[in-house]
Order: sequence, then structure tokens, then C-alpha cells
Amino acid sequence: MKRLAAAVAVAVVIVVGFLVSGAATQALSAGTAAALPGGPVTPQYWVTTSNGSAYDEDPRFVLSGPEHLNQPVVGIAAPSRYSSESDLNRYWLVAADGGVFSQGGATFYGSAANIHLNAPVVGMAATPDGGGYWLVAADGGVFSYGDANFYGSAGGTNLNAPVVGMAATGDGGGYWLVAADGGVFSYGDANFYGSAANINLNAPVVGMASTPSGGGYWLVAADGGVFTYGAMTFHGSRGGESLSAPIVGMAASINYAGYYLVSADGTIWYSASGVYPIGPRNVPAVGMTITPAG
Repeated sequence: MKRLAAAVAVAVVIVVGFLVSGAATQALSAGTAAALPGGPVTPQYWVTTSNGSAYDEDPRFVLSGPEHLNQPVVGIAAPSRYSSESDLNRYWLVAADGGVFSQGGATFYGSAANIHLNAPVVGMAATPDGGGYWLVAADGGVFSYGDANFYGSAGGTNLNAPVVGMAATGDGGGYWLVAADGGVFSYGDANFYGSAANINLNAPVVGMASTPSGGGYWLVAADGGVFTYGAMTFHGSRGGESLSAPIVGMAASINYAGYYLVSADGTIWYSASGVYPIGPRNVPAVGMTITPAG
């Protein structure tokens, strides 16, 4: 384990709201699409909300979330490698209690819902082939399932700020964790390319992304600021602009240069150019993931 964060104090409050009661440990069948005539477009990405609803760039289609949640959904992940059309619709959701819900034909490999967690789960990442996934908690604890190997965690480490997200390497042989102060922690074959821990941030970091080719990563802050490391290219940011809602996540485009940013009200930016206000607005967006077509 390599701890790679510096002492920058960023006050972050993790608010975990409770929804309706129910088990969050079973695999869920594909969501029900609220479809209009014309057929769906090929999804480039999926955005999820706190109730587990998911939508792509076609605003006419919304997939319903799990019927019962003990705690809100906090993350979403999908395979990055294309092998068949079914890969475009597979994704997993994770709730703050570690419950995992598999959608679109994705296989359920297990969850942390029955584990006594020291801190809430805040995100997840899938292996490239979709044969497994990792969960990460705010204290840096990592939980691995399926063909996702465990390479280490920041659990038990005295963190300057809570972990808020993770990203996997292109070969699935490692992963990065990012904390709210911009500190980055690398494991397995994930190389450390730098962090924002020594930067005076205007807003906490809320997520990160990398590409299958690897060689670096992006970090994004709640104010839309984007930080680039390694071989990744800076394509712009929303930092310094007036946002309708804070940024809550990002995803790297696999087939095109650039990245997507999503705000809490569901607004999407691609490579910081163009605004796509799509998706439901009655519950907050909490994260996004790319599909193999993205």
C-alpha cells in the first residue's frame, strides 16, 4: 500500500439519508424502461440517482431503481471492455450500506451489506470485462468481488479527508482512490502520477476517472474544477463558472477524447463544452459511469 496524500484540511460532511427499508443484498433484474416510441439510443454513459434510477443521454428513457433500499445509492459502475451488445446495458449500483444491485443482465458477485462497516460506502469500480467489482468506503476500505482482486486499501490509515471515489486501471490489475482533499492512493499496477492534496482547493474533490489505456487520471471538484495527471489531457473545466448544482461525478470517454461531468441536478457536460440538461430532477444525481460505447 502506498499512501500518497498530504496534509490539507478540507471540511467535508458525508450526509447519508435513509430511504425505505428492505434488503439490499440480492441481485436485481434489469430495470423497467419508461420508454417513448422511437427506440433508445446506444448508451454512452449511465447516470444514477440516490433512489437508483438510471438514465443515459436519451432523456426519453429512464430505468427504474431497486424497489427497496436500506440506504441511498451512492455509486454506479459498468464494464469498459466490449464483447457483445449486452455489455452496453450492464451496470451495477451500490448503496451507502454496501448493498449491490445488478442491472441490465449484470451478474451479482456479492455485497458488503451484511458487513459491519466502519464508514459508509462511497463508490465502486468494475473490472474491464465486467467479471467483478470493487467497493470503496469513506475510510478507504476496499471490498472486492468476482474477478476483482484485492490490492490493498487505505482502511486503518489516518486520512486527512474521507475517500470519495475510485477508478480502476485498464487491465484491472490495480486501482486508485481519491480523497476529498485531492489526495490520491494507488494500489496494484496503478501508478501514482500526482495529487491535488497540496493545492488550496476552492471546493472538495468528488470523483476521478481514467481511461483503459491508463497512463494517468483526472480529478474533479464540486465546483467543476478538473485536475489532470500523467498522460491525460486537460479538456477544460467548469471551475469559476456559475453552476446550477454542484458536480458529483465524472466519467472518461473510452472512444473519444474527453470526459463527462455530472452535477447533482443531472446536468451533463462533455469535455466542458456543451450542456445537456437531461434526466429526472426530483431526486439528486449521485454519480455516473461510461459504457463500452462511450
